[in-house]
Amino acid sequence: MPVYNPPLRDMQFVLHELFNVTDELKALPKHADTDADTINAVLEEGGKFAAEVIFPLNISGDTQGCQLNRDTHDVKAPDGFKAAYAQYVAGGWPSLSCDPDFGGQGLPFVVNQCFYEMLNSANQAWTMYPGLSHGAYEALHAHGTPEQKALFLPKLTSGEWTGTMCLTEPHCGTDLGMLRTKAEPQADGSYRITGQKIFISAGEHDLAANIVHLVLARLPDAPPGSKGISLFLVPKFQVSADGQIGERNGIYCGGLEHKMGIHGNATCQMVLDGAVGTLVGQPNKGLAAMFVMMNAARLGVGNQSLGLTEVAYQNALAYAKDRVQMRSLTGVKAPGKPADPIIVHPEVRRALMTAKAYAEGGRALACFCALLLDKEINHPDETVRAEAAEMVALLTPIVKAFTTDNAWQSTTECQQVFGGHGYIKEWGMEQFVRDARINMIYEGTNAIQSLDLLGRKVLGNQGASLKKFGKLVEQLVKAEMANEAMGEFIKPLADLGGKLTQLTGEVGMKAMSNADEVGAAAVDYLRVVGHLVMGYFWARSAQVALAKLAEAEEAAQRPDPFYQAKLQTARFYFSRMMPETSTLMRRIRAGSEALMDTEAALA
Repeated sequence: MPVYNPPLRDMQFVLHELFNVTDELKALPKHADTDADTINAVLEEGGKFAAEVIFPLNISGDTQGCQLNRDTHDVKAPDGFKAAYAQYVAGGWPSLSCDPDFGGQGLPFVVNQCFYEMLNSANQAWTMYPGLSHGAYEALHAHGTPEQKALFLPKLTSGEWTGTMCLTEPHCGTDLGMLRTKAEPQADGSYRITGQKIFISAGEHDLAANIVHLVLARLPDAPPGSKGISLFLVPKFQVSADGQIGERNGIYCGGLEHKMGIHGNATCQMVLDGAVGTLVGQPNKGLAAMFVMMNAARLGVGNQSLGLTEVAYQNALAYAKDRVQMRSLTGVKAPGKPADPIIVHPEVRRALMTAKAYAEGGRALACFCALLLDKEINHPDETVRAEAAEMVALLTPIVKAFTTDNAWQSTTECQQVFGGHGYIKEWGMEQFVRDARINMIYEGTNAIQSLDLLGRKVLGNQGASLKKFGKLVEQLVKAEMANEAMGEFIKPLADLGGKLTQLTGEVGMKAMSNADEVGAAAVDYLRVVGHLVMGYFWARSAQVALAKLAEAEEAAQRPDPFYQAKLQTARFYFSRMMPETSTLMRRIRAGSEALMDTEAALA
């Protein structure tokens, strides 16, 4: 059976030693009094909930899956999910980072980020039920009418109700301009909405009393394409003006998708048959409102894969220490055993260290983005808010695509550590792989994220946003260039930064005469930028670890193995993982011709 131990020590390192979050939060009046003890206590209790309540339901939930009653259109989640959700609500966990004006606890997003990482490690399928509610909450908080906020935000905050977003239709996925769902205005100011949506995660279930759907649809006079899309709030059960649940609305689950993974979450085909809804935001401006939820979901999917990377690593590490197979190439390491533990073999260590480096580097990236969100929403200085928002926009496709690509690699590597046992269900590893593979697809495929990064976030503003991240890299390089101990981290980071600047210019010039150059380069380009970003956080982590080890040496104290491990992982990342960028850049420079001049090959 698999195991999971919340990585609280590494979370504390990232929050308090790498980012000094309490000092950062002091600049935000809303969070100025949040101290390290509070953060640590919340995460410790959150870790217990993840490990003790929902982790034991992960394999059973995957095995049982969800059950649709085709007569009533009700969906039953796997056994234990509803009781666990009730415990989650009773503990006040849904309200952790929500606005106190609507019943929230008002803690920083960065705390909620760490809590949700643990939930995703423990049971991604279960976590998606409450997880999507956060996106719905944010969209309504930003764009809802006062009446919508008063009726729905307290219920989403408490967890009494959950939320979803309904975008994809059978004939269109990412190209939302093609959607056909219609919204007919009614005399009372409401709308009757008719259409079909597919791939709606947590679209129907028995965990909560009501489900708040945010639905994209077209008004009768809407202009064509994405400029004619509006957003509507469509509850499963209609809600009266005093907040009471009324009759069943005309939105229901017509079928469940039979997916390769995440079986414990109901991925629904939703039918809207004259469902009553209310407009969110302005007519024909629905994408602007929905993007609040979509961007939250993209960060959330990255967090899902971060969680899977961590739990896969933990289990592969434990197995590698216990399983004996062959002898070490450099001599017997366990003379009392018939063979050595497989952790002595270089290839096994490579697999384990790959997952460890991507988990810890991904945690730093995710927390950095969550802290930026706290600044974007709560900092009193408008300039700081704008700069934080710009940086989050740049990093969102990287969090989504780079982290999920890395999780697919990491979970697969960890599965391979188990050999044949990795493909047997009771060990849990094959489930992590199946779940991780799906994360690369939804909320905008990773190819779409790559086009967004290169086309919009980089070339779209002549690299201005990327240059701002580059300044963070330059500051670190300048501060540590003379530090010989940091050379093995600073030099490759500086080298990659310079090469990326040159590469970006080359791609931009080619794209001016041939737009296919952007499409040909985008996926590889995102990974290059992803390594620059992760390399920056690993260099900063090494900086902290070296300083702590130096302090211990000066005080004649034993070195803390945690910092030794952090330093070794940083060395592995820079020597064995970042060099991937050389191949990526060579492929980018090969251009689009060999891709697009393939008519005969693809005939």
